[in-house]
Amino acid sequence: MLFRELLTDEFNKQREEFRQFAKSQAGDLDDYVLKLSLFTEKSFAEIFRKLADAQDCGAITSEEINLAKKFSLNFSEKWSNHEQARAWAFEILKNRTTFAADGSQIFFEREVSFRIGGVQVGWFENPHNETKGYEKNASFSIISPKDFDSSIDSNKASSYVGERRFEAEIEKVKEFLERKRDWKTNDEPLPLAFYDGTLLLSVTETQRSITQKLVELARLSRDVRVPVIGYVDRSYARDLMTMLDVFDGHQESLITSLDDASMLHASTLKNWGDRTPFCYSRRHGLDAFIDAQTGESLVGFVYLQTTSDNPPARLDVPAWIYEEGLLDEVVNTVRAECVIGLGYPYALETADQTAVITVRDREVFLQALQGFAKENNLNLRVSRKAASKGRRR
Repeated sequence: MLFRELLTDEFNKQREEFRQFAKSQAGDLDDYVLKLSLFTEKSFAEIFRKLADAQDCGAITSEEINLAKKFSLNFSEKWSNHEQARAWAFEILKNRTTFAADGSQIFFEREVSFRIGGVQVGWFENPHNETKGYEKNASFSIISPKDFDSSIDSNKASSYVGERRFEAEIEKVKEFLERKRDWKTNDEPLPLAFYDGTLLLSVTETQRSITQKLVELARLSRDVRVPVIGYVDRSYARDLMTMLDVFDGHQESLITSLDDASMLHASTLKNWGDRTPFCYSRRHGLDAFIDAQTGESLVGFVYLQTTSDNPPARLDVPAWIYEEGLLDEVVNTVRAECVIGLGYPYALETADQTAVITVRDREVFLQALQGFAKENNLNLRVSRKAASKGRRR
């Protein structure tokens, strides 16, 4: 239990530190807002000449920069009320299939006498057609004790469960892309899949498998010509800030306490539906996402203002979508989903609700495990603390 009085006392003790931090951050933000303003006065040709050969420059803008005033492409639709917005969204989504997948995980180690985990993936596929039903479903898979390496520590074991979860989410999205590869032949509107999170994950030893799966996802989207969007509701990436610093002659971003979304929200993305021009990713550690033949990144990004008062969402977008002129249609679909979902894509919201594992679900899992162990003489032992929590909550 958290005691409000103690928390308030601690905040008051550090009041001056918070004030100094906020003052410093505001000054840094002003500097980057000015840098972005000066940057947007440059042409694509000038930007490309300076950044084309730069290593690890965070990002490089596309030719859309020539159309973007103050690094923003304004959304032209205007509504008087939410009813009008929903009418527009329904028209955009009519007969268009959208899909989203999300996952949750569960892991027991100290509570029971052997390691065991589980992954639940929920998905929502909506054809937006009254004659066709939507699909909202979930799958659950157990990670048994034999799946865990006994030599790894608790943190790595928990990370392994998370890795299995992300891989399951990606595979579910890939299944949708494969199913929809004939959308054009079938005379369907352009479908869209949402992936909950970034498509651009830097390679590390612990994330190498997930990164490779994301590369495969981006390549599959390109090969079957079915768009997938990596949706990041609150991004802390600093790719654009790094780009601005490198353009000014520095080697990397100078500030780590700010992020692109905060900079854009303070400077250019003022109205609902506005977005940045498409940018190719040039972040350090993303070599796996570089196409060997063209040397270009497989995935880029835009920022999209999906609420009136919060920083914009980041959309990781396979580059082929922009290059084939489909970006406006894809972004409009995202906007429509956000209208229905009141600021967050409805498909992702529904997938999340389907996938979530609650505290009560953990208790159900533990009770089922105890019953299964008793039936099969598995000699399962449950800690007194875990049993007490189950009784008290």
